[in-house]
Amino acid sequence: MTDRLIVFDTTLRDGEQSPGASLNEREKVEMALQLARLRVDAIEAGFPVASPGDFSAVKKIAETVRGPVIAALARALEKDIETAARALEGAARPRIHVFLATSGIHRRYKLKKAKGEILKLAEGAVRLARRHVDDVEFSPEDASRTEPLFLAEVVEAVIAAGAGTVNIPDTVGYATPAEFAALIRALRERVPSIAKAVISVHCHNDLGLGVANSLAAIAAGARQVECTVNGIGERAGNASLEEIVMAVKTRPDIYRVSTGVNTRQIWKTSRLVSRLTGIPVQPNKAVVGDNAFAHESGIHQDGMLKERRTYEIMTPESVGWRGTSMVMGKHSGSHAFAERLRQLGYKLAPREIERAFAAFKDLADKKKSVFDDDLVALIEDEISAIPEEFRLEYIGISSGNRTLPTATIRLRRGGKLLQDAACGDGPVDAALKTIRRITGIDGRLADYSLRAVTGGTDALGEVTVKVTRGRLTEVGRGTSTDVIEASAKAYLNAMNRIIWRQRQRKRTAAPRF
Repeated sequence: MTDRLIVFDTTLRDGEQSPGASLNEREKVEMALQLARLRVDAIEAGFPVASPGDFSAVKKIAETVRGPVIAALARALEKDIETAARALEGAARPRIHVFLATSGIHRRYKLKKAKGEILKLAEGAVRLARRHVDDVEFSPEDASRTEPLFLAEVVEAVIAAGAGTVNIPDTVGYATPAEFAALIRALRERVPSIAKAVISVHCHNDLGLGVANSLAAIAAGARQVECTVNGIGERAGNASLEEIVMAVKTRPDIYRVSTGVNTRQIWKTSRLVSRLTGIPVQPNKAVVGDNAFAHESGIHQDGMLKERRTYEIMTPESVGWRGTSMVMGKHSGSHAFAERLRQLGYKLAPREIERAFAAFKDLADKKKSVFDDDLVALIEDEISAIPEEFRLEYIGISSGNRTLPTATIRLRRGGKLLQDAACGDGPVDAALKTIRRITGIDGRLADYSLRAVTGGTDALGEVTVKVTRGRLTEVGRGTSTDVIEASAKAYLNAMNRIIWRQRQRKRTAAPRF
């Protein structure tokens, strides 16, 4: 008999705190919808008091996403809790997640408060949150460095005040698996009312132990785990959702828990997070890395041919990896196209399907075989699109080993066509310089990555860039069978996002929460 492990996803909150991982509202909603398809139990949608944009995104997710609990983070402050409650008004299953630091170092240097004051603040915050929602979670920040007896006192107090979940964070990734498991066992023994609450854990990866600490805590009795897709998060990141889920699924003899996660959605979710944040997945990343199911050694290959289980403890299919089978071509109609999107898990509005189909036909004219992965890349570009100030109409490149690379580019801005040319150190550099000249926006290229979506000489190339202008950093994406065109599209996408973000900031500058 196994217990149910609650999977609490904080990709949209803690994960977004990764440097350069800022997401707009539409992207957050799209990610939340995919997390719902993944069937996580709870989604931490954001920190509403942090900014008007965060408030709006949490509110939209609360109104849109059904299935998982929708949680909003709040400090143990009246303003934070009231703001979180307003943001969650449209949620079918709202949760306010209150946190307050409890460790000696935080009490002394950050909060400048004594233990008694901390207890009073924690109790009061939970009681206030309970006036708004039935589901309240409390986190004693830096729990792993908090005196064990005081931590037990805090946990007892917040449960008495109405917290149904008590989260034990290893906030700075300081703990080791043995001592973290011992901490969970100690709380179960020392807190008389512990059976009235779910024990949760939230582990960071500063020493590379986030997943190990989470699993040790589960083995010790924790029944909620807080994690992020691809392990993204502040500093070295958070415990990785896909690794924890597949660990407990693969080793039920050790952990004796099960999740409600639809593991066949893991790969798709991982890819979406990578695309939207611009943070690539390392090739040797467990479960979702490109090499996770690759076997190069002759001994391994021989074993795999004889029996897959010799070198695979899980199948690629179990986490949603797909083969590259051709399903569509240039003669495919809109009905077949829409049906294939439905099979791939996309629910698009008629206008979105129409726009995506036009992009598909354009791709099919350039590419002999269109694979599922090509469609996924194309569709995710379309559904994450933002209003385009500038649109690429034409790109021409002159380049060679004895030729100065030159790019000629034509952009559309409303009803006006704008054209210019520039030289550069290479064809990509020339294209980006030309775009800067036409737009008049000097965006600095902070990062550039290229991957082939599928194989073959006509493979669809996917370029991801990070562009910085002033204090703004935006991720841009572009796909094409031509690498230079994909690069220009990605850079232009980032520029359009910068323009859009600047306008959004002006619109939301007035409200104060």
